[in-house]
Amino acid sequence: MKEAKKYSVPLYARFLVRFTRPFPNFDFSFIKPLRQKAADLLQLKEGDRVLDAGCGAGGSFQFLRNKVGSSGEVVGIEISPETVINTLKRIDENKWANVHVILDAAQKVALTGAFDGLLMFAAPDIYASEQSLQNILPHVKDQARVVIFGAKITSHRIGRMMNPLLRMVFKRLSPKTPEFGHEPWNVLKKYAPDLVTNDYFFGLMFLASGSISIKPLVK
Repeated sequence: MKEAKKYSVPLYARFLVRFTRPFPNFDFSFIKPLRQKAADLLQLKEGDRVLDAGCGAGGSFQFLRNKVGSSGEVVGIEISPETVINTLKRIDENKWANVHVILDAAQKVALTGAFDGLLMFAAPDIYASEQSLQNILPHVKDQARVVIFGAKITSHRIGRMMNPLLRMVFKRLSPKTPEFGHEPWNVLKKYAPDLVTNDYFFGLMFLASGSISIKPLVK
């Protein structure tokens, strides 16, 4: 694991990681099916190498490892030193010899080798950041699958009542997260032009998947 650097971490993230530290395999039950769906959409196979950028405490690791098997590799990137403590506990608890986490920012992390798939689950600081994508995408194989999950503004007649609250919560708890709108996947779509999105929770959340084309359509 890389030496820790000082990065700004949202207040809610610091609270959550401390609260869940005694439970290495903690995850919200309603999120697990979406993690499974995300892993399925990556279309990984035994022996593949997959990158989980913005991996948090490693909630997606189990689903990714089930796809790549013991002969593949799962590599996570996480910016928060406090969160990585939880991530390492999860890895140790499950005795995953082929799962690793790098403590660094996606904009600066020095990756090695190539990846057969890229997951960015609840990581808007990465999938909505041109700088982050330009740093990590050169290490993702051309036509490899990419999947992202996150929050967005919705036009759903029920969900749209939550739009102002969602904006306020994100602004107060995570002021450095890129402001999201109706299509927060637009930056990534330049690199994955076939990106397909599906809405969840009255359109307040989305899951998007596609294939990486290393040369963006729009510069």
